[in-house]
Amino acid sequence: MEFSRRNFLKTCAISAAMMTVGCTSQTKTIQVDPPEPAPSAPKQIDVDQWVKSVCRYCGTGCGVLIGVKDGKVAAVKGDPDNEGNKGLLCAKGYYLPQVITHSERVTKPLIRKNGKLEPCTWDEAMELVTAKFKESIANNGPDSVAFYGSGQQLAEEGYVANKLFKGAIGTNNIDGNPRLCMASAVGGFTTTFGADEPMGCLEDFEHANVFFIIGSNIAEAHPVLFGRLTDKKKKDPDTKIIIADPRRHRSHEIADISLQFVPGTDMALLHAMAYVIIEEGMADEEFIAKHTSFSNGKEAITFAAYKEFLKEFTPEKAEKVTGLPAAQIQEVARLFGEKGKNTMSMWTMGINQRVAGVWANNLIHNLHLLTGKICKPGSTPFSLTGQPSACGSVRETGALSHLLPGHRVIANEKHRKEVAELWGVPADRISPQAGLHTMELFKACGDGRVKCLYVMCTNPAHSLPNVNAYQEGFEKVFLVVAEAFHPTATTKYADVVLPAAFWCEKEGVYGNTDRRTQHLAKAINPPGEAKPDLDILLDLAQRLGYGELFPFKTPEDVWNEYLKCTTGTHMELATYPALREAHGIQWPVKDHQGNKGAVRRYVAPEDPYVKEGIDFYSAKDHKAVIFARPYLGPAEVVDEEYPYYLTTGRILEHWHTLTMTGKCPTLMRAVPKQYVELNPQDAAELGIKEGDTVRLVSRRGKVEIPVRVGKPGEPRPGLLFALWFEPDPLVNAVTIDAVDAASKEPEFKICAVKIEKV
Repeated sequence: MEFSRRNFLKTCAISAAMMTVGCTSQTKTIQVDPPEPAPSAPKQIDVDQWVKSVCRYCGTGCGVLIGVKDGKVAAVKGDPDNEGNKGLLCAKGYYLPQVITHSERVTKPLIRKNGKLEPCTWDEAMELVTAKFKESIANNGPDSVAFYGSGQQLAEEGYVANKLFKGAIGTNNIDGNPRLCMASAVGGFTTTFGADEPMGCLEDFEHANVFFIIGSNIAEAHPVLFGRLTDKKKKDPDTKIIIADPRRHRSHEIADISLQFVPGTDMALLHAMAYVIIEEGMADEEFIAKHTSFSNGKEAITFAAYKEFLKEFTPEKAEKVTGLPAAQIQEVARLFGEKGKNTMSMWTMGINQRVAGVWANNLIHNLHLLTGKICKPGSTPFSLTGQPSACGSVRETGALSHLLPGHRVIANEKHRKEVAELWGVPADRISPQAGLHTMELFKACGDGRVKCLYVMCTNPAHSLPNVNAYQEGFEKVFLVVAEAFHPTATTKYADVVLPAAFWCEKEGVYGNTDRRTQHLAKAINPPGEAKPDLDILLDLAQRLGYGELFPFKTPEDVWNEYLKCTTGTHMELATYPALREAHGIQWPVKDHQGNKGAVRRYVAPEDPYVKEGIDFYSAKDHKAVIFARPYLGPAEVVDEEYPYYLTTGRILEHWHTLTMTGKCPTLMRAVPKQYVELNPQDAAELGIKEGDTVRLVSRRGKVEIPVRVGKPGEPRPGLLFALWFEPDPLVNAVTIDAVDAASKEPEFKICAVKIEKV
């Protein structure tokens, strides 16, 4: 049988069906170990034990049970007691065992000698890293070294890296790939509500009457949540689903209304919806008066001034900008704002990866604040996170260049003093200046400001936008890569590769998309000489002379110190014993006591810091801000020379840069190659047909890539959609590295290209 994508998806459907009829027992599960299963009903096997953990992929936080037999991972199944997935997994989760044993696992340290990476001892590798970092710090100062981490690292790893670089070495040059995906969501939450992360939860799916999904292909990027959405629609056919995206994709299959607007014009759409909500009496005036304030981003304004501002965004005016009929804009605004109905908004990279990312986030929050549809079951703005622990391991631990643990910020002197005291370092050790954000960091590698860079659990030589512009930096900097797999686009530049334990080969904590903190138990030993990243970082700290600041023997020791950083911050986390026992605990957990956290924030009785009703206690005067943000389009618009917009994204079977899914034969057979989608109208005008190879050319680079016409997704005319998971050719040679002025997140989602038939 030909193993087509259709067959693959059918297999996944069979797997999901089996999960619901008994395959989640403690003794049986779906067989996913090599050799690859045929696209038919999965087999079942016995295991020695099941170990509770969390999926390695997206931010949903699906609980998994890892089946171990003879000291090896034999199978993975969904955890039926986990609120995030209730026993279900997507295809990527099922096939995780194929990743663990792949031949490209790094099992010994590697050092570059005579231009080639050669095996060496741990001591030789770490002595070289230590010597290079010490030399650079002594000769060029602490800001000549840097760390680049990941939303896939464990929370303990992120915390220790942050303390090592900011508290011990004395540089704020620590950033990570959440800068590329979630920084604008952070900016949106903090500017609107005064603190990061959602107030809602996954349980809100069951209570919502209307779903407004914008800039998210939830079916492919968060498939388990898409399953939850389809279940809701089946149980309640009156549920309305609105999907706003310039490209039709699998999520549109269940949409009641599809809004295919001109790329980069969603701010006009969101403002126009706000205009209709107010004009047609759907605003909750009592809620607005009690719980909100207004701002134009520079100064406070009145509600009346905000209404006047919105007159520039009537549906008729927005139609000219977005390409959407005014009547359709009115229709979705009425669905969103209808009184007595609960509305849940969801978004991800289509909103975040923009030069207007923070502002677009603000405008989504505006709609909920205007209608009072917030902090209630089924009514919430809910940002979908792309990585498993971008929240818990980076945003919460403060492992970005402008942050400190517990949602503190570098710019706040009080915050710096608090953290310095907790870390046992002088108050002036933590610089008051933010470090280099991701794009500036890699630019600094090229111009010589950064001499040594430690990269952990990520692949920036593949994932950066306009990546060829940063190649010189990868070549010049002394590059240390702690990684479970080799080769990757980044390890090819490395001077030292440190073999890291992968996922279930170590213990730690993830923090998922709805403030859900989860413990990952160690299931098996790492292969060869591979070590947990935490152990590697602690070894480096000791060798650099900072051992007294890092007395930790176990991940729990690290967690116990980190907990102190969250005490009294309204972000108090659960204890390790509670996390080991539970299937996820949502913070805040007042005084770190118990195993029941806050399902929703800012509302009594669920949030322990709210006495009654709703209280946006993190915001100035306890009032969330409704912003009159000026319209801002993309950094690069189409013209005669570059007449097409290009956007990029994920597909169900693959995740990021193939570092993991590329190790799964089953997933690779389903979708072996990346491609670019064309609208049939554009394809006909260009004389391009299915299967042709085309060259996409931007002002920065070019890439040759095969064509799909009108499937599996269909971009609106004038828009191209490309997958980007292959290391060669690199689609990110074409994308733009312009960043949001506030969040410093790049605009991956929109650039101008021309298309040439090869």
